[in-house]
Amino acid sequence: MRVAHRVQSIIDALASTQARLAVTAALAVVAVGAAWLVAPRIIRGVHRQLTARVLTDDRIPGDPTAFSIDFPTGIVVRLTQAVLLAAAALLALLVWGYVDLVMLTVASLADLLPVAVRLAVTLGIAGAALVTLDVVDARITAYAEASDTLTQHQQGVVFRVLQITVLVAAGIAALTIWGVDPSGLLVGAGFLGIVIGTAARTTIGSLIAGLVLMVARPFEIGDWIALADAEGTVTDITVVNTRVRNPSGEEVVIPNENVLNATITNRTSLDRLRLSVAVGVDYDADIETAEDVIEDAITDVSRILDTPAPQVVPTALGDSAIVLECRFWITHPSPAKRSMATAAVVRAVKTALDDADIDIPYPHRQLLTEDDSLQA
Repeated sequence: MRVAHRVQSIIDALASTQARLAVTAALAVVAVGAAWLVAPRIIRGVHRQLTARVLTDDRIPGDPTAFSIDFPTGIVVRLTQAVLLAAAALLALLVWGYVDLVMLTVASLADLLPVAVRLAVTLGIAGAALVTLDVVDARITAYAEASDTLTQHQQGVVFRVLQITVLVAAGIAALTIWGVDPSGLLVGAGFLGIVIGTAARTTIGSLIAGLVLMVARPFEIGDWIALADAEGTVTDITVVNTRVRNPSGEEVVIPNENVLNATITNRTSLDRLRLSVAVGVDYDADIETAEDVIEDAITDVSRILDTPAPQVVPTALGDSAIVLECRFWITHPSPAKRSMATAAVVRAVKTALDDADIDIPYPHRQLLTEDDSLQA
């Protein structure tokens, strides 16, 4: 009541219509100036300062000005303008003597104040979550471009995991603001997770294995790998499975759970691979001469590396021949290069042994009939 009497006394002082018009015009000018000139500059300035303080860091490679926070400044500006104009309208009503209407409006707004505060806090949490996600995305992109250790797919997976984490945390905080106990929802979600996990154990296992593979990185797209059940070039790595194209041109889809539990042989990680070809020479041949002939023949093959040098090593005394193992290296290994290099070495060795009159024996069998045995 005291406030109403004071307001009424101020209004009584503005007895003339001209004075009220002047005050109303002044309120309109101040409200329009504050809403369309001052408020946008302040809000956009705060946005720039927030962007600079959050994203400008010496540990971030590249130009920090290339990053930005996608915050809805336009919405904030419009809301601020609406509040300023509403306040000016209430003051104008007071000037013209509508005290009861203004007091009723203020009382109604006061009753809605707790809800408005909760709504404002909820919007603040949502805005903070959006800003956090934008900052996380910028940091992940900057790290990937600087270190070149994350593929585009891995960036997406990491961002999605962090995105879900931030959104879930923001949702729980918002529910708490509105008085909703999230523990009941968590219990229900846990029970639902048990049911879904039991029904989709293999899929979830492959999903977790896919995340582990992306972090551990035992191989990358384009690598030539060998598993227990498949061998070939990796064409794609998803969260659920890994695709491998074998030498026959078939694409094999392997669940990541099987990949993670298998012994993985990566034949391209060192950018070179040693191959071997077994050759049998006659027992009557001189072994050292045969080794020199074969080694010279392999050295002249253009598809293999000069360093490390090719080697020829006796490995076994076979039934019909002395087995010599030809060892040689290729670079940028792949199934196609292995086949071509092996074929070239076999041709060169066969030609060299023929030119040196060194026989490559093959198994002989002598068959005796019953009559031959009796005659013997």
